[in-house]
Amino acid sequence: MTERRHELHRFPWQVRDSGLLLLVVAAGVVLVASVAQTAVAGLRDPRIAVAFGVLIAFGEVLRLNLPGDRETVPIGMAGALAYALLVRVGDHPAQHSAGQVVTVTTIGMIVGALPHLAVGRPAKVGGMSIRLLCVACVASIFRPLAGNEAVVRDWGLAFSLMTALAVVALLLEAVLTALMRVDEQRARFRVALVDEMRVELPLGAAVGASALLIAFAAEVMGLAALAVFTAPLLVTQVAFRRYAGIRATYLQTVRALAKVTEIGGYVEPGHSERVSRLAVAVGRELGIHEPELLELEYAALMHDIGQLSLADPIPGGATVLVSRQDQQRIAELGADVIQQAQVLGSVAEIVRRQNEPYRGVEVAHEGYRGRPGQPGSHGVRLDGEPSRPPLSSRIIKAANAFDDLVGSSLDPGRAAAAVQQLRLDTASEYDPEAVEALSRVVNRRSVIQL
Repeated sequence: MTERRHELHRFPWQVRDSGLLLLVVAAGVVLVASVAQTAVAGLRDPRIAVAFGVLIAFGEVLRLNLPGDRETVPIGMAGALAYALLVRVGDHPAQHSAGQVVTVTTIGMIVGALPHLAVGRPAKVGGMSIRLLCVACVASIFRPLAGNEAVVRDWGLAFSLMTALAVVALLLEAVLTALMRVDEQRARFRVALVDEMRVELPLGAAVGASALLIAFAAEVMGLAALAVFTAPLLVTQVAFRRYAGIRATYLQTVRALAKVTEIGGYVEPGHSERVSRLAVAVGRELGIHEPELLELEYAALMHDIGQLSLADPIPGGATVLVSRQDQQRIAELGADVIQQAQVLGSVAEIVRRQNEPYRGVEVAHEGYRGRPGQPGSHGVRLDGEPSRPPLSSRIIKAANAFDDLVGSSLDPGRAAAAVQQLRLDTASEYDPEAVEALSRVVNRRSVIQL
């Protein structure tokens, strides 16, 4: 921890989260303007405002963490969008302004965040700011139209407009979240946006549909619509929470297994975790999508598990210093261990091929000339052309070699020398693109932040 603080002190520009600051400032400006507008105009329909504020706060309490360390608040977001899109509650026309929507949403978010703060969880101001800006965008467009005769009488027009605005809100949330991930993780925007859309789309559709149902049903059912149409979203959220919990437990199990090689003295303490962080950072640099990044993380954590089969540990656990035959034997044994789980087939393949050179190989596998029964081993295709290892394997090969040469040292000179040594072997051993991406990551020292 002391070394980490020292490193961050040496590289202060890395902790300046300019994107987050800009986002919070924008949300703050919108909030101040909205509170001022609400104070001048007065609070309209307090009973309705309190009901929606309670729903938003309830949703904030039930925050949901999705894969990739994402935070989402389905119930709170649905409640806020429904409040922004409200036309009538029973026979009473909704008269609140866009400023009041933002104000009520903010109060609900703050109240809902208090229990998290009380137990030591972060407030996640960035996520709250994104949701607030999305709601403000919808409210600023729809609230001036809510009393329009055409919107009130023509349900088709109202539905089309509300649907379009709900889609805009969810797309804006995905874009802003992707921009934040670009700023925080150095991910490519296109890749980050596709990942956000892929993860958020199923739950986002449920959020948008729930918001529309609440807004329309409120005219018939009154405020009871909030409870009736929030229940299905709550069930959906429980299912997502269970799925996210299983994935988190799975990753913790893999990390625990990766520690076995350290406990047994086969590798240096922290080696697997360092290789994993560096490999994931390089993967992001190369534009790998999150499902493949997760497999890369698993494989990098367990890349040395084959060393448990060795009678005598390699000095320092540095597989880069042993013969190619020994490296391949360790990789094969590790892949066989992983394959026993029967749910990590692609990870086993990555581990099996992690030590194969980028060019000029001699090993073969089923479907290629050479040893049968070894699916995934790198070799020569039947047409004589070389088969290169998967990109994830090539990344792990470079990241592992770098850590074997540098270890836990934070000396920039040593890191630069290690990168240069890898560059000298790009003619055969290492993927030049992986090495150059690793060099950029190391030069930014971003790996220590992951």
